[in-house]
Amino acid sequence: MTSAAALRGLTTVTLFADDMAAARAWYTQVFELEPYFDRGPYLEWRVGDYQHEFGLLDSKFSPHPHGAGPAGAVVYWAVDDVEAAYQRLLDLGATNHDEPTERGPGYVTASVLDPFGNILGVMRNQHYDDMLAATG
Repeated sequence: MTSAAALRGLTTVTLFADDMAAARAWYTQVFELEPYFDRGPYLEWRVGDYQHEFGLLDSKFSPHPHGAGPAGAVVYWAVDDVEAAYQRLLDLGATNHDEPTERGPGYVTASVLDPFGNILGVMRNQHYDDMLAATG
């Protein structure tokens, strides 16, 4: 049996954009569908056979805006307990990037900088849990 802090699977890849309108139009064309989730500075699409989540966040809302630290994608790993997983990563030598934050019902995220400067995210994700339950 694994601990509540164990990484269970990828949930969401989040990229950043300075021009959200242009980025929305471009990714809508790439994915050939509109985002299913639109909450101001954040958009999200469910893409592919397993409806993997692709997020797009306005750069102004990044914990570290472009040019001020790590940039690019934040890949979130599904965990049962975000606080425990976040603390475990800190205990292993990571540093805070974004403290645990509720993003909506069933969605909590946190991220750290690994000792090499990469962003590592952990997330409680209701969609991931629903997909897991539906497959068995």
